[in-house]
Amino acid sequence: MNIIEPGFEVLDDLDGRRMLRKIEAAGRICYKSEENITDGSAEIFVRSILKNGHESVIEHEKISVRVVCDRGVSHEIVRHRIASYSQESTRYCNYSKEKFGKELTFIKPVFWEEDSKEYQLWKNLMKKTEASYNELIEMGAAPQEARSILPNSLKTEIVITMNLREWRHFFRLRTSKKAHPQMRQISRMILEYFKENIPAVFDDIDAD
Repeated sequence: MNIIEPGFEVLDDLDGRRMLRKIEAAGRICYKSEENITDGSAEIFVRSILKNGHESVIEHEKISVRVVCDRGVSHEIVRHRIASYSQESTRYCNYSKEKFGKELTFIKPVFWEEDSKEYQLWKNLMKKTEASYNELIEMGAAPQEARSILPNSLKTEIVITMNLREWRHFFRLRTSKKAHPQMRQISRMILEYFKENIPAVFDDIDAD
C-alpha cells in the first residue's frame, strides 16, 4: 500500500506575456482600438477588462493541468462542465500488476494527523481494501468488477483543460472555505502557481 500527497503538473508552457498579448489582440477587436497596442499595453488592458467584468475575452486562452488527487476530489472537479477531461480508469487499470507496484495508492487525508485515531482507522481500512482487491483479482474478477470496493481515497490522475475564464470560476468556488478540504487543498496549490505565472489574470482571486 502506498500513501501520497496530492499534486499537479501544468502541461502547457505558461508564457504569460504571450497569453496576455493574444487576449489583448482579441479584446481590442471589440472596441476597435488596435492602434493602442504597444509593447507594454497587454497587461494594463487585461487588468482593465477583468475589473470591468469583460471576462469572455480571456476564453481565448486555455491551460491543461494534470492533477493527482483522490477520486472524491475528481468527482467534484468534473462537475465543471466547460472543460475537457481525461482520467485514469479503474475499469481498465489492474492495480495488482507490476506496473502499479502490485499495490493500491491512496491520497493522504488533509484533515487528520498521522498520530490520530481517525487516521489510523482510515489507514487500516485502506490496507484491508488493498488485500480484498488483490484477492478478488486472484479469484478471477476483472478490474472493472474488483473496483466495486475501491474508496474515494484511491489516488487518481486527471488531466483538466479549461479556458482562463473557467479557471477563474473554478478557483472562486473551489478555494472557498465552503469547499471540501481535499478539494480546497489542491485548488489553492494550482491557484498559487497560476498567480506566479499569469498574475494579471489571477492575482485578484483571494483564497479564503
